[in-house]
Amino acid sequence: MSTALAAVAAYLLGAIPFSLLIGKWGYGVDIREHGSGNVGATNLGRACGVRAGLFGLFFDAAKGAAAVFAAGTISGALARGDRLMLLGLGCCAVVGHMAPVFLAGKGGGKGVATGAGVFLAIDAPALGGAFLVFAATVLATRYVSLGSCLAAAALPAILLARDRQPADPVFLLSIAIAIAIAYKHRSNLARIRDGTESKLPLSRGAQTDPGPDAS
Repeated sequence: MSTALAAVAAYLLGAIPFSLLIGKWGYGVDIREHGSGNVGATNLGRACGVRAGLFGLFFDAAKGAAAVFAAGTISGALARGDRLMLLGLGCCAVVGHMAPVFLAGKGGGKGVATGAGVFLAIDAPALGGAFLVFAATVLATRYVSLGSCLAAAALPAILLARDRQPADPVFLLSIAIAIAIAYKHRSNLARIRDGTESKLPLSRGAQTDPGPDAS
């Protein structure tokens, strides 16, 4: 029972549409009516500026970490050090972000930030290295999708450098996440190749062509 309750709690945490709430409460903007209409941090950045997007990114990541700690406490997995259970609870939060019940299961993000929050709770130093790759890429190119893909691709290598073994569930999950993120962003990568992918605005009010989100 505690495991089922923890899974539901993790999902509900992940389903909180923080970027939508930040847009509405902080800027008076319904981000579903702007850009791609998605409720992820990327579209928040497009609609309200980079600062708002960073706030959305922070809270989307925070709910992934909170799911691991809070739901892990409910299930007892945190006390037992049960990494498989903790990773499973983190995945529940990611699913909540992608298909939020509060929005009838529609309009969620791609799970990048929430997945990062899960890894923040599991292996913070490795996530820190991946974040540096993400930040450097986005600052250099303003392509959030490219930053997400490169950061996800770098994470398995960072884990190996930190002496994670190839059979470690955390390493295997990082491989799966890298593949999933690349697949989810295949259309974004094609538009980058063609020079038509939208970029993150550098300030509020900057306009970019709307396109599918990367968050």
